[in-house]
Amino acid sequence: MKVWKHSRGDCVMLALSVAQFLTMLFLAYVWQEASALGRTTGFLLLVFMAVYNIIVISHLFTHASWFNSPLLNRFVSMLNSVNIGQSVQTYQLTHVRNHHRYNNDQPGVDGETKDSSSTYRGGVGGEHLGVLRYSIVGALETLVSIARALLSVTRLWRVGAHEEELLSLFAKSAGKRSLEMRQVQLDRMAQFLAVGVLLAISWQWFLFCYLSAFFIALALVNVQNYYEHYGAEPKNRYANSVSYYGSLYNLLTFNDGYHQEHHLRPLAHWTQMPRVSVEFSDKLNEEERIVSPVPAILGMLHRKRKLLHRHRVVVAPPVSSASNARSKAAASQ
Repeated sequence: MKVWKHSRGDCVMLALSVAQFLTMLFLAYVWQEASALGRTTGFLLLVFMAVYNIIVISHLFTHASWFNSPLLNRFVSMLNSVNIGQSVQTYQLTHVRNHHRYNNDQPGVDGETKDSSSTYRGGVGGEHLGVLRYSIVGALETLVSIARALLSVTRLWRVGAHEEELLSLFAKSAGKRSLEMRQVQLDRMAQFLAVGVLLAISWQWFLFCYLSAFFIALALVNVQNYYEHYGAEPKNRYANSVSYYGSLYNLLTFNDGYHQEHHLRPLAHWTQMPRVSVEFSDKLNEEERIVSPVPAILGMLHRKRKLLHRHRVVVAPPVSSASNARSKAAASQ
């Protein structure tokens, strides 16, 4: 039986996932004896691993699972739920079924966005929410949500009735819905167990290093999403996202920079992104769209970015005083 569903290249991401988990255990274990430099290095490594896993590894897995075996895919979901501090199945539901359906939409007539992660949610006058508020407040809200899920021991980490937005995203068919809800439960159980193990190894590391590193990682992930859409035109499917075509970045991130192409073909495997770019090249070249000179996480450095989301208003040129005089004279004749 063929093990890999799309490409054996996914084994690299699997290896990185296992390495991240083992690294976290190691950092917790050596925390007490580590020097200040060692602790700082470990802290920065934690931030980097969490950010990379969320925006690359788990992100790509939610769109195109790696294995033909459902059992292996369930294992990967649980493993990376520990690595990213949140259920990968929940990530799949909120990202693939919500974000990629509504594509960072602007508020409707009711003043609300349908995309729960839209950069316009909470913005004023049809504008994006400020990047600091979007990233930091968003990270805090995610932390609170994760904490509530992990503390739902009395219902064995099942999805609760209060999680209305999440419940609305599960599959409609009873069989598939049951499997998805079960996976969320398994992911949360794996997270809870991992937290217990890490606390047992070093509660000081968990409280003073891991939690703060995880919060910063969530904020940076929000910055990434913000600049993948900032200034783009939500109503234009060929210009509703921002791509970055740097070859080294895309090599190291499994073509993460092809974000406009990713929105056009969200279920396409990462190996297919350059082909998707060629497939839609005529349409993409016809549109006025944003191509960033820097990766999205450094989007604040793109100072001259166009703001296509703003409706162009044609303003009549001012009338000179001489023209006014001639007009009045003509009108009086």
